[in-house]
Amino acid sequence: MPQLLRRLGPRGRSSLLEQGAEAYEKCAYVDAFLIWRRAAAGGSAEAAFRLGQVYARGHGVAYSFPDAVAWYERAAEAGYADAQLELGKILLHGGPAVAVSAASWKRAIEAKGVTSNLIFPKGLEVEKDPERAYRWVRAAASAGNAEARGLLADLLRQGHGCNQDFAEAREWYEEAAKQGHAAGEFGLGDVFYQALGVPQDAALAAHWYGKAASRGHVRAQVALAFLYLNGIAVEKDHTEAARLFAEASRSDDATALYNLGRMYLRGDGVVRSVHKAETALRKAARRGHLAAIQMLGDFYSKGADTEPDLREAAHWYLEAAERGDVQAQFFTGRFFATGLGVAPNPKQAARWFIQAAEGGHATAAYNAGVFYENGTGIEQNKATAIECFEQAAAKGLSAAQTRLGKLYAVGDGVPKDVERAADLLEKAAKSGDPEASATLALLALHGEPTPEQITRAKELLHKAAAAGYMPAAMQLGDLFGGKYGTAPDPAEAMRWYRRAADGGHAEAQFVLGSICAGEGEEQDLASAAAWFEKAALADHPGAQFRLAVMYCMSHGVAQDLPQGAYWYEQAAQHGLAVAQYNLAVMLSKGQGCEKSASEAVAWFERAAEQGMAEAQGALGDILSASREIANNTELARKWYERAARQGFQPAVQRLKTLGETNA
Repeated sequence: MPQLLRRLGPRGRSSLLEQGAEAYEKCAYVDAFLIWRRAAAGGSAEAAFRLGQVYARGHGVAYSFPDAVAWYERAAEAGYADAQLELGKILLHGGPAVAVSAASWKRAIEAKGVTSNLIFPKGLEVEKDPERAYRWVRAAASAGNAEARGLLADLLRQGHGCNQDFAEAREWYEEAAKQGHAAGEFGLGDVFYQALGVPQDAALAAHWYGKAASRGHVRAQVALAFLYLNGIAVEKDHTEAARLFAEASRSDDATALYNLGRMYLRGDGVVRSVHKAETALRKAARRGHLAAIQMLGDFYSKGADTEPDLREAAHWYLEAAERGDVQAQFFTGRFFATGLGVAPNPKQAARWFIQAAEGGHATAAYNAGVFYENGTGIEQNKATAIECFEQAAAKGLSAAQTRLGKLYAVGDGVPKDVERAADLLEKAAKSGDPEASATLALLALHGEPTPEQITRAKELLHKAAAAGYMPAAMQLGDLFGGKYGTAPDPAEAMRWYRRAADGGHAEAQFVLGSICAGEGEEQDLASAAAWFEKAALADHPGAQFRLAVMYCMSHGVAQDLPQGAYWYEQAAQHGLAVAQYNLAVMLSKGQGCEKSASEAVAWFERAAEQGMAEAQGALGDILSASREIANNTELARKWYERAARQGFQPAVQRLKTLGETNA
């Protein structure tokens, strides 16, 4: 057959090329492949090039870069410029033989007991070879190929596969531009805008960007849009910038989509449209544009003409976090910590706080410290927690400085160092942290404070209270109440207690309730009950107990035994022994609740284990004489003995009775 082709000469080979092209256009790829292979065997460089394209596209044959390279190289060596260019492009980036990875193919083939070389004799992949790529691209450029000239200029500009040479790169861009090649025109725009081997000339850059943009060159459209957006070398025109971004976005350019989305969101150069902004940003985000992903997180977390969508916000912040954005990692940690937009997940929250902290995020470092300190979502580690607090404090985060100051003040997890504590707290207080000011005040009041220290403490507490920090108002109440050895000022103390109580401070509410429940002219049981109720609702166990007593005894409120039982139970759950005992008594008698001997025993036991003699004696009574539960004289005796050792006389008498009975 080759001899026949030689006899046919160029005309015969040309006929085969045309026949192959006709078959290819009809999608008869196998026929086209066979015809071109005959032409290539007869020496046709173009046929060899066409065969390279067939393998590169997987049309009629197995998709294979190595086979494509073999045919392209054959055509390239014969001087076929298009093949030289395609060969250079493949060698620039390399590639697998098939659409899946070469390693996957090799494992799959060899698992069948067949060597990969048998199925892919030219190998499974093409290795990158920038130097060889450069030589072939240069050959194609020298032959007059416009695309090759633009690409060669790019390689020279970047020093990819060759020595960097801005001057020669500009020459090749010019050659490509002379042929009307958009990439060459764009390249010249970059040369003059970025001053690559020439003085910067924004006007000339705009000229070349404009020529390339008019030919539909996407990157040129984006570059020119930025010039119009900022008024560089052209009159500022946001409408034209938006038009150019819109043109480029039709090719799904991520940068164009992102900027177009921003302009739609602001109504900048276009009619404002949240819907179009969202669509453009989502398209850019799907193409991996980090700024678009970040903006979508903000867009959904804050809402724009609509309610925030925290589920969507969490999704996009997570996308940005996984791409290494530190702020998004912090936000993602916060979403998992609070359960907003996602299911609560302390483990994931800890992971993202730690990752953001490693990226230098101060608040994330502080949060990571709290997680390590409490063992939330991660193994408890006080030393690591302190390292995190130190990192955040060094970056000036007042919350971390305050936390560390407290730890150093008492020696919790660190050597006690009052000077270090004071230094950290001073820094936090200067930045306006009211908790730091209040803690500094307590340091000043420790021990036997001097008049100067008391004055300083008052200043700090007034500053913190003025900032709305209610514990400081509570401390001022204590200070004026004479707690720190100062002369009492009852009126001033009441003023500050009331301020703290009105601000929701449960302990201050409890103190006011206790004052109102006291004896003398100031007694006001109705007010006492009101303050105790506020503190009780804030989960203050002492207030819950006092309120229960008032409901049971009809002090300041109408008697309401169910309410009394309810509040005793709340206080009992906090471990208050006297509340546990009183609740047990009510359960044993069915006062304000359903009678239950078993529950009564359980609460008596909890109070008894805390050493309450009355509860120990009551347990002995139930276990020795109750008709509602099985008697256990020996266990009753043990509880009586424990109560008797505390001098509880009823238990002493019960022990005597038990002894006489046994006798």
